[in-house]
This record gives sequence, structure tokens and C-alpha cells, in this order.
Amino acid sequence: MRRIHKGGGLAALAAVGMLLAGCGIASTGSGDVELSEQDVTISMTWWGGDARTQATLEAIELFEADHPNITVEPQFADWSGYWDRLATTTAGGEAPDVMQFDEVYLASYGARGALTDLESLSGVLKTDDLDDSVLDSGRVGEQLLGLPIGAAPNGVIINKSLFEKYDVPLPDTTSWTWDEFNATAEALSDASGGEVRGVNLFGADTFSLRIWARQHGDELFDADGNVAISAKTVEDYFNLERSWIDSGASASATEWAETSGVPLDQSSIVTGGVGMMFIAAGSFPSYQAAAPDFEYTIANWPTDDSTQDGFQYLKPSMYWSVSSRSEHPAEAGLLVNFLNSDERVAKLFGVERGVPVNPAMNDAIAGSLDEANQLVVDFTEDMGQESGPSSPVTPNGASDVQTVVGRYNEQVLLGQMSVEAAAAGFIDEVQNAIDAAS
Repeated sequence: MRRIHKGGGLAALAAVGMLLAGCGIASTGSGDVELSEQDVTISMTWWGGDARTQATLEAIELFEADHPNITVEPQFADWSGYWDRLATTTAGGEAPDVMQFDEVYLASYGARGALTDLESLSGVLKTDDLDDSVLDSGRVGEQLLGLPIGAAPNGVIINKSLFEKYDVPLPDTTSWTWDEFNATAEALSDASGGEVRGVNLFGADTFSLRIWARQHGDELFDADGNVAISAKTVEDYFNLERSWIDSGASASATEWAETSGVPLDQSSIVTGGVGMMFIAAGSFPSYQAAAPDFEYTIANWPTDDSTQDGFQYLKPSMYWSVSSRSEHPAEAGLLVNFLNSDERVAKLFGVERGVPVNPAMNDAIAGSLDEANQLVVDFTEDMGQESGPSSPVTPNGASDVQTVVGRYNEQVLLGQMSVEAAAAGFIDEVQNAIDAAS
């Protein structure tokens, strides 16, 4: 088994360590696991686009070559179908051994006892080089249920090729205002005769909702696990989208609904149907890889006079978790250790799953990244210097928050519900779900 080594990291790692809340809980696992000498088959699942899938399949081949008695069965899906399938397999006691996990679901699956405390696998899974504050972002209570992979801020992906094609100038995106952003989006729609829209709607993107809340002095959840965002902040969020529709900066609600939730490689930012979209920055290379004929860049969110300092934060992009029902937890832990510490994997993955939180992985990719990956590293470093404290994790009971906000968002945009009723309904529904789970 490879052991990770100490090493210097990128500046972003220092920011990650400071920004992710940590509690310094001691290990609760014995680490007493043994690898089998017999042939073993384990399963592994993840979501993502074609670029992520290809890199992950290559990493699995490397792992199997290092461990000839272990076969890894890959399972992968787009985000839209991933969690439905995982919920079904978990309920049936057939969850994959190794799972790519998101912050929004960590507490809810942990409450069901569906995930292994990774510290019980310390004999094969080494976490020595991860700062406590980073590692603790994967804890639920006293259990380490997810091993953080990477971290990244939120940003605006911009299709520069479209703006150049229609001769629409971009403002200074290092200091642009919301007025400038909106005017730029409208200008692209107008210049293309509506063939291209300036901006895509938020939809069910709760990371963007968190950033919007923080710009306005709110948080989506508080440290006690309750909904903290105000109805006014949610109303303004929905009204911003409605203003984009009314001005022609975005597609109509009906057109948007028809393409909402499609796979990454069919999204409007990839097909050339939209010029700007708000994304988790770590996914930027996947968009660029899916549309090699376009040139993209990424920028910080626009601001105005009321914007709060430190609204950005480096959100854990995703985690590796192990099923509590795994028949081969040692081998599953060994695979997680490999994925999060092997330098060959670092070079395959780049920063597509976020800027790595393991310093050794950062050292391995330094100076070898392609333009898209390096852009994400640079952007993450810049945002890390401006970021505030990390947002509280999604509490148990609120794992459907993305579905809920997406549903109310769509009802508002289609004119089926008032902004005021939707904001109040969203907050009440999420809080009621939290209360019911407690």
C-alpha cells in the first residue's frame, strides 16, 4: 500500500484549512481490518461528466494493477439520476462499497447508519497529511463518514467564444457589478437575436443559493442545523431570475424547464445556447473538455454596494465514503486511500473534483496542469484569499433541499406561485423536514 508523504501545498490549501470548520475530535475507530489474500470484488460509484468518468476508469485500472486480487466494478451516472439510484440500492442493502459523496447527503445517510466510520479503517486508510480542519468537514457527530477530496469556490463560467462571435465586450470581471452583469447578459441575447442567451437560470443549485445568501448577510443553515436564510433573501433570489427572463437575458421559463437537469455535455453552456452560468468551480474542466471548440473562463460573482465581504467560501467539492454494509471494508478503504493519495491518480484527476485537499496530491500536479485545470487552481487561490468562514453543513432531514428549492423555483418562473408564497413555502418545508428527522 502506498503511504502519503508530507509536502507543501498550493495556497488554496491553507485557505481550505482555515475556512472549513474543525472540531478536533479524536479517532473513534480501532483500525483493525485485514486485507484478504483471496480474489475480492468491490464496487465503486460516482457522478460526473465524460472527462471525470474516463479519468476514474483509468485510476481503477492502476489500482487493479497494483492489487491483482482486487477487482473494482465501476458504476457511474449523471447527478440527476445518481442519488435516486443510490437511495434505492442503499435501502435494499446493496449500496456500492465505495461511493462518491456530496455534503448535502452526508448527514442523512450517516443518520441511517449507512456509512462506515472511516477511522475504523485506519489500518489501510491513512489521513495523517490532511489538516484536522479539513478532515473534520467529513465528520457527522464523532464519526468520519466522508474523506474530503477537494474544495473549490463558486463562480461564473463564461463562454468567451460566444462573446467574441457576437462582438459583445465583457466588463472587468474582477470587479463587475450586478448591473454590469445583467447588462452584459442582455447584450449577448440581443446581439445574437435570441439565438444565444446571456445567462442560465439557477434552478436547483443550492451552492449558488448559499453564495447569494452570504452576499446578503445570511446563511442557508445555521450551526444548530436549522434553516437560517430569510424569506426576503429567497424572494430576491427568485426575482433576479424573473428579471433575467423579462429582459431576455435568459431563456423563457418554459424553454429553461425543457433543458433543466440534462447531463453536463448537453447543458446550454456546452452546446452554445448560453454565455454565462453559475457553477461550482471544480467542475470547470469538465465543461471545457465537453466543448473543446469553445474557450471558457471563470470569474467571481458580481457584487453591489450591499454585498457582504467574505461571501465566497471553499466548499468541500465531494467526499469518498464506504458503505457500512460492505463485505470487504478493508479493500474498500484501500481503494479510497489510493484515490486520495496516489500521485498517478492526482495527475489523472487534476482539479476536476476540486483543488485537492491532500498536499501530496497538490505537489504531484504542480506545473503539469493543462490550461483549464490551472485556471481553476488560480481561481481557487484568489477566492481563498477573499473567502469567509465555511457555511454550516446540510443538516439531517434537509438532504432534499436541492429538489425542494428547484421545485419552488420552477413554480415561480412558470407563474404557478407568487415569489412570496414560494419563499415562505421553501423555508417552511425544509425546516419541517429537519424537525421531523430530529
